[in-house]
Order: sequence, then C-alpha cells, then structure tokens
Amino acid sequence: MACHLRSVSLPSKRQSNEAEIEDELQSLEASISSPSTTIDGLRRLGDVYNQIEEMIHLPSNQVFSAQQRKILDGEMECSLELIDLCSAMQENFTKLKTIIQDLHVALRRGDSASIQLKIQSFTRLVKKAQKQCKKMSKKTTSDKEDCKLIKLLIKARVLTVSLLESTSCHLSQQLVAPKMSLVSKAFQKKRSVVCEEEQLKALECIIGDLENGAELLFRRMIQSRVALLNTLSS
Repeated sequence: MACHLRSVSLPSKRQSNEAEIEDELQSLEASISSPSTTIDGLRRLGDVYNQIEEMIHLPSNQVFSAQQRKILDGEMECSLELIDLCSAMQENFTKLKTIIQDLHVALRRGDSASIQLKIQSFTRLVKKAQKQCKKMSKKTTSDKEDCKLIKLLIKARVLTVSLLESTSCHLSQQLVAPKMSLVSKAFQKKRSVVCEEEQLKALECIIGDLENGAELLFRRMIQSRVALLNTLSS
C-alpha cells in the first residue's frame, strides 16, 4: 500500500529564514544609536542581504502580482541608489583613513595649522556623508504590502540608510573631543602627544572596520539585486 507523505521541510526552512532576518533587523534597529552597533552593523546587514538573496531564489518568491512587481521595480531603483551610497561611503572611509594618517604626521611635527586643516577636511567629509544619507532617507516606503520578501527588502533598505547615517554621526562625535586637545596640547608635553596618537590610532581602527563592513555590504547588496533582477526578468 502506497503511503503518501507531504514534505513540510521547505516551508519550514523558508519561515525560519524569514524569522531570522526579521529578528536581526529588529535587533539592529533597536541598537542603531549605539556606537558598538555601528562598528559591526554594516557586516551584520551584509549577512542579512545574503539571507534575503537566498529567499529570492525560493520557488515561492518567483511569482508576483502586477502590484508587487510595481513595488519591486521601485525597490530595484532604490537599491541602485543605495549601492551608490554605500560605494560613496567606502570612498569616504578610505579618505578619512588618509586624513588620520596625515594627522599623525602633523601631530609629531607639532604643526598646529596642518592639524586644524586636516580636522576641517575630516569634518567636511563626515558632513558630506550625512547629507548623502539624509537625501536617501527621504525615499518613500510602502507598509501596505503583504509579501514578506517585499517587506524585508524595504526594511533592510531603510535600516541600511539609518545605519550609514548613524555611523557618520558617531564619526563626527569621535573627533569633537580630540579636536580641541589636538590643537591646544600638541605643543605642551610629549606625553599629551602620545595620548593623542593613541586616540587617532583607535579612530583609524574604527574607520578601517567600517570600511571593511561597507565593502562586504556593498558586495552583498549587489548580489541580492542581481538575484531579484533575474527573478523579475524571468
């Protein structure tokens, strides 16, 4: 006698994946204002986009209604802008690292004028990054769609912009405290210079971690966008 069994492993895996993505997005959203979150948040978002790409490949996410396709077309445009934003942030992080290295040299030389110029360059770059993020954050979102994939794509996009903006704000604050002491103490004691050097090294490490996180996020966003493009084109 034939025994007919219906497999439930695929829906279970899909639901588990969706729940994991939602939990991670909620966790990031709840702690987005924390400096510690900004350091590894970009990497964690990269992992989220990797999971979203896996969702896109599922058979249940291969068919969309006309309205869903319209929303996804809009998300495709937004994703391209978000990728451009992430690329710009990568460039900013690289430039910030160069400025920090120049500050090291200026500090050792006791060049007050150069120190101030480098700090101004740092501030301008951070403000430019904040402006780029604010422009992207004005993009509208739809909360009326029942499709889980669409909801997760929108939430991931909004959170990515928020995290990049939060990262810029924290970088700006990182230099506020050292800024005054770098100029006022640079010529007083060798001990003060060593202290400021340590602050700059710590800041350089943070920016390096952010640069690596942005690079990972950039790659994962491209991969998920290609997967969605292929699905919509098929």
